[in-house]
Amino acid sequence: METKIKNWTTVDIPKRDKGLAIITGSTEGVGFEDALALSSAGWNVIMMGRNAGKGSQSIAKIREINPKAKVIFEKIDLADLSSIKNFASRMTSRGQAIDLLINNAGVMTPPKRLETKDGFELQFGTNHIGHFALTAQLLPLLRKSTNARVVTVSSIANREGIINFNDLQSESSYAPGKAYSQSKLANLMFAMELQRQSDKYGWGIVSMASHPGVSRTNLLITGAGRWSVAGMARTFLPFLFQPQAQGALPTLYAATSPEAKGGFYYGPNKMSETRGFPTIAKIPSQADDRNVAAKLWVISQKLAKVEF
Repeated sequence: METKIKNWTTVDIPKRDKGLAIITGSTEGVGFEDALALSSAGWNVIMMGRNAGKGSQSIAKIREINPKAKVIFEKIDLADLSSIKNFASRMTSRGQAIDLLINNAGVMTPPKRLETKDGFELQFGTNHIGHFALTAQLLPLLRKSTNARVVTVSSIANREGIINFNDLQSESSYAPGKAYSQSKLANLMFAMELQRQSDKYGWGIVSMASHPGVSRTNLLITGAGRWSVAGMARTFLPFLFQPQAQGALPTLYAATSPEAKGGFYYGPNKMSETRGFPTIAKIPSQADDRNVAAKLWVISQKLAKVEF
């Protein structure tokens, strides 16, 4: 039975003195808010991104707010499988259990079709395959923890998505929004399938998905461009967007609340899930297709060159 969640905020995050959290795409936007909130609650946080300069700035910003914050930056490019493998190797050699992985980084609607280093369409390759590869390679360290959580960040754009197995990489036709929706649907389906696989094989991992509603981040501007319709809405109609700290709440709820459950999807509770406080989000019907999810899992393992 679905329980109603009260107006949950970062004040409700349980305090802790240990626990390792890894957050992709956390030098800005919603991922930065995740890192700030978790480090303020006592977590050890690894912030990740492609740009070490931005990483240093973000850590400095967090330490200004919380001088005791235990945060470090690790460089990773989710559009490059070798970069993911290098990061996972560094983590494996440290041998520390991972208690929380937030798959947050995202590329949104580049106007032209671009490719990752390994030849995948940039959005599908980064948003889905990159996180799939990362999660697979960190699985032994996640299993070392008791009740590790993996939270994969999707988007309300997944409502328009379909997994097109005949053209996963948008090679025959590229529409920015369509490719983005497919990648975000893949995120949600991966989160659900990861929970099923964990249950089946006894990995002891809790997997959930979340989405930030419509939040004020740089994702729109860096993706579609400041002068795209989306970019101009972001610049000139700010009241349509909730602050990024509010957008981070569903992910933080999934990551930390004792009430959050594996196989669930969390998002904001107002205006068709575009804003508000965390609640159980509606899973689009196409994301519920277990045959498609199982097929996507098998194909993703091949593409990402990993095995769970």
